[in-house]
Amino acid sequence: MSKLLTRAELEKRCQDLGADTTGEQRIQSVSGNRPIVSDFELHLRLMEAGRSARENKLLVVALIPAVASVVAPVVAWIAVAVGK
Repeated sequence: MSKLLTRAELEKRCQDLGADTTGEQRIQSVSGNRPIVSDFELHLRLMEAGRSARENKLLVVALIPAVASVVAPVVAWIAVAVGK
């Protein structure tokens, strides 16, 4: 099992993936100076951002055969038309 990330590591990974480190689910910081998101919420946001990134990569992989299935008949039709 992997170790849990520290708060600083969580915030850095969230920022790298584009996940919001602030938001509605807030608690007060230890110093009371700024509102922060709980570690649990950061973990959830980090997992969701990672899932979203994987889904975007898979979407591209799924679109490649779809585009190829449209392009192949068009190319074949052009080849038949030019060959006549």
